[in-house]
Amino acid sequence: MLTRKQKSEVIDIVRDVAKVEILSRFRRLSDEAVSCKTSFDDLVTEADVASEKALTQRFQALLPHAVIIGEEAVSENESVLDQIDTDELVIIIDPIDGTWNFAHGLATFGVLIAAIYQGKTIYGLLYDPLNDDWIEASLGEGAWYVRPSQLPRRLRLNDQPVAAKLVGFFSPFLFENVTVRERVAIQQVNYARASSLRCCCHEYRTMVQNGVDFFVSPKPKVWDHAAGILAYQEAGGYVSMLDGSHYQPSIRKGVIVAGRTEAIKDQIIKDFQVTEVTST
Repeated sequence: MLTRKQKSEVIDIVRDVAKVEILSRFRRLSDEAVSCKTSFDDLVTEADVASEKALTQRFQALLPHAVIIGEEAVSENESVLDQIDTDELVIIIDPIDGTWNFAHGLATFGVLIAAIYQGKTIYGLLYDPLNDDWIEASLGEGAWYVRPSQLPRRLRLNDQPVAAKLVGFFSPFLFENVTVRERVAIQQVNYARASSLRCCCHEYRTMVQNGVDFFVSPKPKVWDHAAGILAYQEAGGYVSMLDGSHYQPSIRKGVIVAGRTEAIKDQIIKDFQVTEVTST
């Protein structure tokens, strides 16, 4: 488990590394500093690599008995994720969430940190380097919006029913099967608005602050979702997989569905299960 002092030190480390390794490179990247991983829009920059290395080293010094896993390290060896379900404290790092945005000079990017113990997320940090503010959540202790030199503000979701159509975050392009992608694209017209920020950090920050009603993702990568899901649930939101099973940080396949209320989540599951069944 993490003490309050250790959580505070995690935040200090993230703020420091973001300033030195991320902000110093924002809108200053050369063509050689950006490369593709699995596809043309799955990017990694020298800022991702440098910040993950710095965060890993600083967290190892702070938490010598913890397992530290970064997104770029997983790209080299996915088997490191097998440690998530052990009895070890595991720290998950997404050094720059929203790398495509970052690489193209867009300001919608962030740093995601999750602490997992015995297979459960116990701490999450969603940090915005440009504005130097963050959302922080601890299991059973709520979700909080924090700005330096200000009192933290507890975040709670509005549990009132929606009077009109729903607003949510999802992208058809994240679905690999072309037929499913087409069905999901058509599904968008049934909602008041459906969009994507290409950055889970800011999508979850928006969700936790009542900006949208629901969220769907077919890519349950732990570095993208563990911290945000904890914050969303601590604020009163509902999360499960499309098949109705509970979300776990160790899950590597499946579709995540989140809703501001349980009724909204159940409605989105129904909508997308029809989409999946029809597409087979």
